[in-house]
Amino acid sequence: MNKIKISAVSYTNTKPFIFGITHSEVASLIDLSLDIPSDCAAKLISGQVDIGLIPVAAIPQVPNGNIVADYCIGSVGAVNSVFIFSNVPADQIRTVKLDSHSRTSNNLARVLLKFHWKQEVEFITESDAITDAIVLIGDRTFGKKSDYMYAYDMGAEWMTFTGLPFVYAAWVANKDIPQAFVDQFNAALAFGLSHRRELLKELPENPEFDLDDYLMNKLDFELTEKKREALQLFLAYISRL
Repeated sequence: MNKIKISAVSYTNTKPFIFGITHSEVASLIDLSLDIPSDCAAKLISGQVDIGLIPVAAIPQVPNGNIVADYCIGSVGAVNSVFIFSNVPADQIRTVKLDSHSRTSNNLARVLLKFHWKQEVEFITESDAITDAIVLIGDRTFGKKSDYMYAYDMGAEWMTFTGLPFVYAAWVANKDIPQAFVDQFNAALAFGLSHRRELLKELPENPEFDLDDYLMNKLDFELTEKKREALQLFLAYISRL
């Protein structure tokens, strides 16, 4: 059979999944590329890959988009890698620089500012713009909280706003995937998650960031019914922006 093309995020939060995939038989059935989140989505939308670990905000743009795995990148409250960093409190933010790597987190920032904090904000994409606040995600946030007066963890703010967990990225296909492969794929992801302690020994230490706490506690990888409920609510809020 033709290999299934898969695009996954290259951040630390995906390393348990990559560990599981590369240490299982499913590795021989796929072509895997590692990309930033926005590129994962673009490849899936354009049909360059069959499955992508994509920002959930992009799911409505995927032709025949359907979630194919029981696992995701999520959190129940604070995630410690998805932030609005600011030098003014949330109720004084008037300009925000968006993150070029992100779709979901940029939209989550828009949702929180409009519906949670009830602020009218100008969003800016120019990398050299000077703004009140910035959206920053992934490994580039590690050790950055002390650089700003305010660090709003968007997983925590969403939980305060809705009482629900959050899904940042999900495994989405743009076509029907054989169930036999889906079962193997889920088993590979589960294997990776069960070997996080082993994986942590392979990762370089970061004196400014607690990787153990991040991979074992802050990230929550199971795509539960509550997370599915949160995903639908988030997409509904996006439609109202």
